[in-house]
Amino acid sequence: MEERFLPIGIQDFEDLRRRNCIYVDKTAMVYKLAREGKPYFLSRPRRFGKSLLLSTMEYYFLGKKDLFTGLAIADLEKDWTEYPVLKISFGVDNYTDLECLKSAENSMLSEYEKKYSLEVPDRRAAPRLKNLIRAAYEQTGKQVVILIDEYDKPILDALYTEYEEKNRQELCSFYSPLKDCDKYIRFLFITGITKVSHVNIFSGLNQLNDISLDSAYSSICGISETELEKYFTPEIKNLAERQEMSVEETKAKLAEMYDGYHFTHNVEGVYNPFCLLKCFYTQDFGSYWFESGTPSFLVKTLQNQPLSLANLINGRKAKEDHFKNYDPDSKNMLPVIYQSGYLTIKGFDKTRRTYTLDFPNREIEEGFLDILLKKFVSLPDDDLGLAIDNLRDALEERNIDKALSIIQAAIADLPTIVKKDMCENYYESVTHLIFRLTGWRVVSELQSVAGRSDVVAATKDSVFIFELKKDRGRPFDEVAAEGLLQIDANGYSDRFKVSGKKMLKTALVFSSDGKGLLGWKVNS
Repeated sequence: MEERFLPIGIQDFEDLRRRNCIYVDKTAMVYKLAREGKPYFLSRPRRFGKSLLLSTMEYYFLGKKDLFTGLAIADLEKDWTEYPVLKISFGVDNYTDLECLKSAENSMLSEYEKKYSLEVPDRRAAPRLKNLIRAAYEQTGKQVVILIDEYDKPILDALYTEYEEKNRQELCSFYSPLKDCDKYIRFLFITGITKVSHVNIFSGLNQLNDISLDSAYSSICGISETELEKYFTPEIKNLAERQEMSVEETKAKLAEMYDGYHFTHNVEGVYNPFCLLKCFYTQDFGSYWFESGTPSFLVKTLQNQPLSLANLINGRKAKEDHFKNYDPDSKNMLPVIYQSGYLTIKGFDKTRRTYTLDFPNREIEEGFLDILLKKFVSLPDDDLGLAIDNLRDALEERNIDKALSIIQAAIADLPTIVKKDMCENYYESVTHLIFRLTGWRVVSELQSVAGRSDVVAATKDSVFIFELKKDRGRPFDEVAAEGLLQIDANGYSDRFKVSGKKMLKTALVFSSDGKGLLGWKVNS
């Protein structure tokens, strides 16, 4: 059997092909893009293959026909033409201040200015880029291909600092020649994690074709179920043998952990390619996406708006314009969370044009909730995992006192980032988070005929219905009794009666003064 090589971390298309690595063929889409349009934008999460896609485009436009032997584009392209290519990537540095950004711009421009023997009378980046595009066109007689990777990293690196706006203004200036140089440009492709609204960054590029939610290109990055079957059958079999699972069980586990990304509605989901390849390499189901780097801008977002983000954990209804563009002047952080890959499209109401956003898979859910919890609970990091394991066991054993004692300890102190008048939202959100990390099915605000229950957790043979109440200076017994009455009066348990599971209804009483969980009362 021919040895197979997994292209983990390889972002250069030529290197990948020369090494004879497995390549999931996306070239038919590259050909379609090149024929049908010119200026494109694509938003995708990190570790999703954006850089490899741009590298594939680079070698295609350089006319490197030999690299594409056996791929779809080899049969589609009849006229291989070499174009001058300017590839600009902001992925190689951290841009915590304006000087770092200007230094990176200078380095990238200088490299191409040497190639085209250009003098640099003006040190500003924008005039240099404009001069470079025109010179490449005039010296080669061919229009220029411009590929921009991670265009938004200088903004995300400086998120919530004084340099966020300064970096944004610098980038706006840097990209400004793209409009005036339109006649010199054959193809323009820009990728990033977030889509910062055009009016703020790509001034004048209103014709930029955003294909981020286009069904025709939903799988241009990532690996679909069809591609998984086509390209990785041997790896799936090897993983199954190592894990002592059947092939079908292995495929189901892969889907649970790494599949589930939908970049529009009614399309086949895709797997995170980095995680999938790492899983095949290690032959183990690890949390590779979070291990590959600290999502610092997520942490910054949580610190900036901690409680508004907590309501994302149970599915979120949103119109397209609520999560499509990130506006630096807005307090809406949903675009950052969605475009970063922590949420994905899980449903679509065609009549109302409303999307449902939720976690794509188990790996992202656990990683996101873990980061969120560590910001808002008093337990040390090393104790949190043990507490979650103990909570899972307690729920399985129907030991309510043990389970709620764990939660009581976790939220004993109200974090300084949470104001006392917001503590009710905080308590409900953190309680939900802790329960959800157990792996059991957990839902907040579950609708019934008469109202919404606060938190419902279901194990394989039990259902726990929790009503969260604030004491507001009243006696504990009075508040707890009111909570239990509310569960019964509103019929929160009715929908679970046919399940045959044991039901435990519990009222949790929290302090209005931010003193944590005061106690609970159970009615089975």
